[in-house]
Amino acid sequence: MQHPQTTPRTAPELTPSLEELEAQERRLVFRQFTHDDAWALGSLLVELARERQAPVAVDIHRAGQQLFHAALPGSTPDNDAWIARKRRVVERYGSASYLVGARFRAKGTTFEESSRLDPDVYAAHGGSFPITVEGVGVIGAVTVSGLPQLQDHRFVVEALEKFLGGSAD
Repeated sequence: MQHPQTTPRTAPELTPSLEELEAQERRLVFRQFTHDDAWALGSLLVELARERQAPVAVDIHRAGQQLFHAALPGSTPDNDAWIARKRRVVERYGSASYLVGARFRAKGTTFEESSRLDPDVYAAHGGSFPITVEGVGVIGAVTVSGLPQLQDHRFVVEALEKFLGGSAD
């Protein structure tokens, strides 16, 4: 039985390390990414969000084109603005928006202080993850907005793991 003053075992997992975040990106790679894949991945994200009653908006872009977008109950137009800002970070840095922010924090600064980019245009907050194709590189981003940033990030990673686990073979 756990004592009330004891920190739960999961505490160290609350903030993933740079190594964990980078490993997610190396692992979550597509063989290809079609319009149908965007629909299936977006639909999976919506299904998971509905199960949890998560007030999120979901967006998938590839090569500058929006292939999927859904706004669930409780989401607002502000979520769409966050999606665009987080997606631009992925497009510029080729890494997950949460990882980009974590890299700045690891250097003892913040993205907003040190990137020299307009925070009204770019947001290194969790929730946007690169769509990477084997042998090609980053071709787009899948983005969720509506939860706290680490939860947005974890939600996208969970969906990618489910999706790629079922379609990688």
